[in-house]
Amino acid sequence: MSVLKRIWEDGAYGAVPVADCWWADSVPADDLPALEGDTTTEVAVIGAGFTGLNAALALAEAGVGVTVLQAEHPFWGASGRNGGFCCLGGAKASHATIRAKFGEAEACGFAQAELAAVAHVGDLIDGLGLDVDRHSEGETQLAHRPRDFDAMRADVEATRNLYGVTPTITPPAELAQAGFKGPFHGASTMPIGFALNPRKYAFGLCQAAQAAGAVVHGHSAVTRIETLADGRYRLHAEKGSVTAEKFIVATNGYSADNLPDWMGGRYLPTQSSVIVTRPMSDDELAAQGWTSRQMCYDTRHLLHYFRLMPDNRMLMGMRGGLKHSPGTEAQIKAMIRADFDKMFPAWAHVETPHYWSGFVCLSRDLIPYAGPIPDMPGGFAAFAYHGNGVSMGSYAGRLLADLVRDNTPETPYPAPLRHTPRKFPLGRFRRMLMRPAYLHYAWLDR
Repeated sequence: MSVLKRIWEDGAYGAVPVADCWWADSVPADDLPALEGDTTTEVAVIGAGFTGLNAALALAEAGVGVTVLQAEHPFWGASGRNGGFCCLGGAKASHATIRAKFGEAEACGFAQAELAAVAHVGDLIDGLGLDVDRHSEGETQLAHRPRDFDAMRADVEATRNLYGVTPTITPPAELAQAGFKGPFHGASTMPIGFALNPRKYAFGLCQAAQAAGAVVHGHSAVTRIETLADGRYRLHAEKGSVTAEKFIVATNGYSADNLPDWMGGRYLPTQSSVIVTRPMSDDELAAQGWTSRQMCYDTRHLLHYFRLMPDNRMLMGMRGGLKHSPGTEAQIKAMIRADFDKMFPAWAHVETPHYWSGFVCLSRDLIPYAGPIPDMPGGFAAFAYHGNGVSMGSYAGRLLADLVRDNTPETPYPAPLRHTPRKFPLGRFRRMLMRPAYLHYAWLDR
């Protein structure tokens, strides 16, 4: 049995980081049986998260035989433990950076893909009739410095030209009236996107994919992809194998450098951590002056993201540690709680019984990828959503379902999404790049 070459400590891939995840309390694990014995299929999918399940659903609906293999239970990774923001994004690179690399038309094409990604998730939820605790009218960014609010106002016209909508600007003096009372200096609300319970969405996807004919196995970690003499591929798991004409790698931040070898060095998992409070009373909400149910984030590079959920629990997330251990997890938990108390002082007494962490995935060019695996005909991969996997991860899976069937996607598939990711420097030691980057971002956030 091959050993997966992963670049974080083993504990980061175990059960402890997700043990107290609130989403797991709200939706039971779809604990599907492991693959046993040898089987065949047209398309094998590695990973039962947003990307893999979207691909499987679309393929099954098109009448393609598809088998999904998941290391733990479905949506165990980032898809079952993220903040639940379905919004514009997918790239960490700015529009100007994407334009400089790919040209104006392709940069605008990427913006259209962002819009299409949000619409895709919304249409899917509506079409499948999923109850995902949907709320928030778009996404609100809050300025943590006065000059950031000045930049928000200056960006209105550029945002209108790029996305076709006009952000709502809330001056500092009007924040409390809007239900955003806190240490902020104004806000900009983009009227695109919504918040949701990501695990309810993923659970619904998994159920729909199986109903359409997809076979989904949990507890079936793929450890090796073998190329057969006839051009097919055999995916090996602990208790069996799947032989397929084509395959998709949809493991994102939980990928391995040798599954397949092409993945080595092309992705960088970074930790993000989340706390969730107990349900709060209306009086507690009024005491803080935070009554908005908008999904929000601040203007820091090392940002905080937060939202008041339908049952009056407050969720808040931020970057995680640079390594994984019980000690670093305790430090990050204390740090995020301290930032929470500073941001919402009237809630200093409110318990936060839920804390968890997981991986966000970056690429070297800070743009996502969805496309073929070079030198492996019939192999495809999608990864690096830079914290926006609900929308872009779902969309990438839908794109791969078209590519696997040799169809030209009918929805935007611009050059940035097609661009083969470069490798990070330092190989398996590339995590070392994060420390100077975090220090630089912290300096910029002063």
